[in-house]
Amino acid sequence: MPGAAMAIVRGGDLADNANYGVRHARSPEPIDEWTVFDAASLSKPVFAYLVLQLVDQDRLRLDTLLGQRLPDYIPGDPRASSITVSHALSHTAGLPNWRNLDYPLRTYFEPGDRFSYSGEGFLYLQKVIEVVTGERLDDLAQRLVFEPLNMDRSSFVWEAHFQENRAYPHDAFGAPALGYKPAEPNAAWSLQTCACDYARFLIGVLQGRRLRPETAELWLGPRIHVKHKGTQCLDSSQEDVMTGVAWGLGWGLELAAGTFFQWGDNGPFTAFTLGSLRDRTAFVAFMNSSSGLSIMPDIIAQSFPGKRPSLEWLDYVSHEAPIRRMFRAAVARGAEVAWPEIESVGLKREDVIWIAQGLNARGREKESLWLRERAAAK
Repeated sequence: MPGAAMAIVRGGDLADNANYGVRHARSPEPIDEWTVFDAASLSKPVFAYLVLQLVDQDRLRLDTLLGQRLPDYIPGDPRASSITVSHALSHTAGLPNWRNLDYPLRTYFEPGDRFSYSGEGFLYLQKVIEVVTGERLDDLAQRLVFEPLNMDRSSFVWEAHFQENRAYPHDAFGAPALGYKPAEPNAAWSLQTCACDYARFLIGVLQGRRLRPETAELWLGPRIHVKHKGTQCLDSSQEDVMTGVAWGLGWGLELAAGTFFQWGDNGPFTAFTLGSLRDRTAFVAFMNSSSGLSIMPDIIAQSFPGKRPSLEWLDYVSHEAPIRRMFRAAVARGAEVAWPEIESVGLKREDVIWIAQGLNARGREKESLWLRERAAAK
């Protein structure tokens, strides 16, 4: 993982920044608190904050039907007519995370019946908001969020001045990867921001700024309990389990701990944020690597000790998992020298191939091929 930027809020104020590593694996330029990252799904709570301000202004209601404001967005689907603002924000609209050949854009269950994480629901609500206000999301966010909270290095679209201090994307092995400079705003993932700016947003969350007290309370109150493993549940056959996770109006909730959270994963950028209204404490981390969330349980434990239902539910592979330890061993000592240890931990064939891919990404093609041959023999 080439770099990370973190900010900690204590007592409702910015208490500390912690910045590590470099903006690009092949450059010495360091990460600092103003380095701009892809926020990925940490975009969603910022958008929810904007929507709830519009609710407080009586521009729409939580039970406003999206289909009434934007007809035919999901054609030929009678169930879609019952999707509300609340359904979109709480991931209960019944829509897939993102439409594709396997899951075209339609409802897969009755809106409100259960939780299934959906970027499509946020995008649908974004289109409705833009119709209701006559403004693009990036302009609305500047007026309702970024300017009032002094978030000077934040936008839902790419801005040229970010270039002089931006983080670059990297894959799971720390190699440079393709990234995006979003020209069109997307409420679910396109936020560009830095650790200091997002900390200012978290302070606004803890203070309930720009929201009526009852709206601020609704924002962080449970609307739906998550009763399944994994973030999506389009198939009703999934077994119910106890996760300890619920969802409010744009925030995930750890019910027993009284904390709110959101993770971000755009591939080569990852992020995580967690906060407690009771303790007036919050944390945010941005990483310029697909592997960023592998370290999050250890990092979070320093500021928020105890069980983290959110991270257990997300179930990202830990940096101390055998597959990652064996990758580091192969990088440090060579594939052939590390092979006896790789065999001893009992990795699956696909895990060995993953390590071989990592070696190839580092330009070690011969070792990668050698390891693939060992994997083929397993």
